[in-house]
Amino acid sequence: MAIRPAGLVLAALTLALWLPRPADGQLFTLTREQMIELTAANPFERFPDGRPRIPDALIERARGLSAEEIWAVLPRKGFPNQYADGFRILHPGMKLVGRAFTVQFMPMRPDVDEVIQARAKAAGLGRMTNQTVIDMLQPGDGLVVDIFGKKEGGTVVGDNLFYYVMKATNAAGLVVDGAIRDLEGIAQMPMPAYFRHAHPTPISGVMLTGINIPVRIGEATVMPGDLVFGDREGVYFVPPAIVEEILDRADETHIHDEWTKKKFDEGRYKSRDIYSSPSDPELRKEYEEYLKKRLEELRRTRNQG
Repeated sequence: MAIRPAGLVLAALTLALWLPRPADGQLFTLTREQMIELTAANPFERFPDGRPRIPDALIERARGLSAEEIWAVLPRKGFPNQYADGFRILHPGMKLVGRAFTVQFMPMRPDVDEVIQARAKAAGLGRMTNQTVIDMLQPGDGLVVDIFGKKEGGTVVGDNLFYYVMKATNAAGLVVDGAIRDLEGIAQMPMPAYFRHAHPTPISGVMLTGINIPVRIGEATVMPGDLVFGDREGVYFVPPAIVEEILDRADETHIHDEWTKKKFDEGRYKSRDIYSSPSDPELRKEYEEYLKKRLEELRRTRNQG
């Protein structure tokens, strides 16, 4: 999938905007080297700014996941704080799957914002706003916005910008720890979205302080390039290094559930005979053979694809 030229230009300008100058520190984003350092376990290719790029094939496989299947792996791997819930969900029947593009807003503070805007002007970016970020999005990006739960004036997008995000990301999705506006119009658009509030006011009283940096969504820490996965329950933010393990384990879970329901349908067994694992040695052997056969079929199908 091609990276949009406008995104490359803006990424380069933004990097120039925040790179350290002599005698001053870095603000509000990461250099490529820092991004790589903080995401060193990433096993995949990267975008030009260093953000991990989970392969498209794995993104597609992730559409078959559930929150429970992710939960089964992440805490055991030492990541208990990657889940956020309590959102309003735009389309509960539509899963959100994408690569995290993270954004941070803070309450407006004029002396800090003055520095931000001066550097933006010097880099040729114009004013740093929510649209600055939206114009940097790539296909497959899940836009993840920390706007500190703000309701009035915390509206990152309305219906027009939501439509643009949908087109720019191939409808990957949006997670806002804050608000959206024009909900009546947005509700007609086929892109998943998770948000805390809907409010009629335009965005105000905030300043853009972070692009593709670690952000907090609820009680979860989100890194640029994480797999963003949302279903009816909430949203997970999965480190790239664990994505394949989750998907492989989910394959086994799906096959287990498939076999279990087939056996229930026979009407010969009590639930304790089958679930969560067969108690009879012959049934266990039957399941293991079924699992092996179905895993081979799945892998063969993927290899042919």
